[in-house]
Amino acid sequence: MGQQQLLLVILVTIIVGIATVVAINTFGSAADSANVDAVRQDLASMAASAQGYYMKPGAMGGGGNTFDGITFNDISFGGEVIDGQNATNENGDYSIPASITGANFVVIATPASDSTQTIQALVCADDMVMGNLGTDVTTTCP
Repeated sequence: MGQQQLLLVILVTIIVGIATVVAINTFGSAADSANVDAVRQDLASMAASAQGYYMKPGAMGGGGNTFDGITFNDISFGGEVIDGQNATNENGDYSIPASITGANFVVIATPASDSTQTIQALVCADDMVMGNLGTDVTTTCP
């Protein structure tokens, strides 16, 4: 009877160990996914703020129906603005290309959890298109 109980204890220990490893892996991938979702939320928030800038008259500090020269200093951003074109927060790093003209512009984001992934948001006067850099996002507004 003692050998059978010892075998059961060993079997239970192995099963608990495997379950622990699976739980740790699941938690890690869920945290990475949550970080990417937070970056996408940041991009949507920046787009909404930029659209407000677009609609505000130039005399009131807005764009006057253009995104010409927009920077992170012109839109609301919950993080540290490094310079007008680059910003960062706990979710990731964000950049706006240097020369912005016209009725749309692009914000490029790199999540903190995965520096190999890049998310691009094309911000338009009344819309936004988001996706992976170079594959999902068109260069014109819908």
